[in-house]
Amino acid sequence: MIPQWLFQSRLWQDRQPLGWSLVKHYETVSSASVDSLWRKVVNLADVSWHPLITSTNVPYGLVPKPGLIYQAVSRMVPLPFRVFVEHVKPGELVSFRICALPGVEERVTYRLESRICGTSVSYSVMMRGWLSPLVWSMIKGHAAKVAQRLAEAAEQEGLQGVPGCLPPRKKTCLDF
Repeated sequence: MIPQWLFQSRLWQDRQPLGWSLVKHYETVSSASVDSLWRKVVNLADVSWHPLITSTNVPYGLVPKPGLIYQAVSRMVPLPFRVFVEHVKPGELVSFRICALPGVEERVTYRLESRICGTSVSYSVMMRGWLSPLVWSMIKGHAAKVAQRLAEAAEQEGLQGVPGCLPPRKKTCLDF
């Protein structure tokens, strides 16, 4: 028999099986400004650059604020899922909680930071739940491309007014 005080201790709570969890962090450097990258991230109506999301039901011009709930449709399986905006620091960070399936809790964070060699774009994914291994095996290849696609979309938007062909993307100090 386990004593009652052990259930209430932090030691026991830390050892409780919470299911499978995963945290992945992807980062790239862009020549686009923080402002143009931020406009791409917060434009929830236009997700054409996103490798995992096809469309959303957000009206054009709506700015994400904590507590906003909207629907998005996945590119992999054309089923709608709910997205909840958790945290927003304008020009710096936005965090979403995704409720696609029971048994999976997913948190996604975009962080933008100005650096000497360009603008750092990071995309972090945290998944928990018993279905997480299955879901992660389906999306991991696409999740690895999110930060890169965001950077490319912002750079291309900045170069649309320039005539001629687009120059190839240069390697930066954070590219490996």
